[in-house]
Amino acid sequence: MGSAVDSLTAARAYAPAKPEPLSSAKAREVAEEFEAFFISTMLETMSSGIEVDPAFGGGHGEQVFRSMLNDEYARTFARAGGIGVADAVHREMMRLQEVK
Repeated sequence: MGSAVDSLTAARAYAPAKPEPLSSAKAREVAEEFEAFFISTMLETMSSGIEVDPAFGGGHGEQVFRSMLNDEYARTFARAGGIGVADAVHREMMRLQEVK
């Protein structure tokens, strides 16, 4: 029985400290970053079927540029209000931080 208590005490000593709650502004920023990532993933999926046009160079460079362009579109969409994902994520983050 002593070893179980010792193991529990050791586990508590190495447990991470409870994180500080996020401010509403920081939570909003994180929610918008998440929405931008979500939109970027959607755009990547949508554009994956588009063939590279050899008349405009094509190749690996165009694939990289398309990925960067999708990321920038996603950030712009999210900053402009997005599709509602950031609002839902922000609301949930704030709800989960409420003291019960």
